[in-house]
Amino acid sequence: MTTNQIAHQRLHNQHIAGPGFSTPADVVRWLGAVQAQDYPAGKWAVGLRAPSLSDDEVERAITNGEVLRTHVMRPTWHLVAPEDIRWLQALTAPRVKVAISNWARRMELDEAFLARTHILIEQALQGGNHLTRPEIAAVLNQAGIPTDPLRLTNIVMQAELDALICSGPRKGHEITYALLEERVPQTRPLAYDEALAELTRRYFTSHGPATVKDFVWWSGLTTAQARSGLEMIKTQLIQEVFDGKTYWFPEPAPSTGDTSSSAGAPGAYLLPNYDEYIVAYADRTAAYDDIPADKLDARGNVLFNHTILINGWVVGIWKRTLKKAEVVIEATPFASLSESESQVVTAAAERYGRFLHLPATVKL
Repeated sequence: MTTNQIAHQRLHNQHIAGPGFSTPADVVRWLGAVQAQDYPAGKWAVGLRAPSLSDDEVERAITNGEVLRTHVMRPTWHLVAPEDIRWLQALTAPRVKVAISNWARRMELDEAFLARTHILIEQALQGGNHLTRPEIAAVLNQAGIPTDPLRLTNIVMQAELDALICSGPRKGHEITYALLEERVPQTRPLAYDEALAELTRRYFTSHGPATVKDFVWWSGLTTAQARSGLEMIKTQLIQEVFDGKTYWFPEPAPSTGDTSSSAGAPGAYLLPNYDEYIVAYADRTAAYDDIPADKLDARGNVLFNHTILINGWVVGIWKRTLKKAEVVIEATPFASLSESESQVVTAAAERYGRFLHLPATVKL
């Protein structure tokens, strides 16, 4: 196994390269969850893996509840499949609550307080009522509960983690919340071991080759939990040691050849920020090594940037400007691109334009 093979297998296993999916739910179900705190970028992360879909179709799936957006696994939003949300929360929410416990204590969000806010939120949302975050704040304020932005964020997050609420359809440009019991019919509950095995299987099947450390980072679980989950499903996987680390991935392993002509897909991809191809691993050296901070935006972290991928390797960043009749894509490579590389980056930008139903003007 080589670094290039790891990168190319991940491209295929995540369905960025090769055949894609046909529905948004298929994408998030395969990956287990898709990080999506940047809402438009989260939709593109789905569209990147389902070439026939448009932004409107992904939006419609979220509006209809075919895909849900909630806090799960780590203290951030993810897109998940409705049938997975309850067992995912039951398995991972305890760890998220540990991660945010200092915030909760500082804001005096103890169990009694959250029980009260849960009741108020539940009453406000009953009967298919979908409220935005400011509207929920108004409900709490009317009950005498102050809600500065950070406090409100934590109150709503706790309600998500307790599987009380999840995303509803948008109101204009604002996200709404809905009662989970009204949004998603009851599904068969998974016992703890069953849920742990299922999440472990999905991660290594869709994100492998990956290590236990990678899985711990992605899932938010403890190392002991991760090892226990792997023990349950390891006969379904291949393991290989590279550079002193044990990688696990599905069998049979996909082709590790050059991805530039896989299923007619371009060899370059425009990844959104926080894309699973980068964010889902503790060790990201298969996608990029050291990138000088001055090559990135003012925040200096590659995760915060939309990235340009060629043959599995991050070679630059990009940003978009939406206009009435076009989307302008400004690409900033870290080094000069060859003519052929420029062509595949342009093709990738045009694909993003098709996702938005807009012609793409590319600035390289």
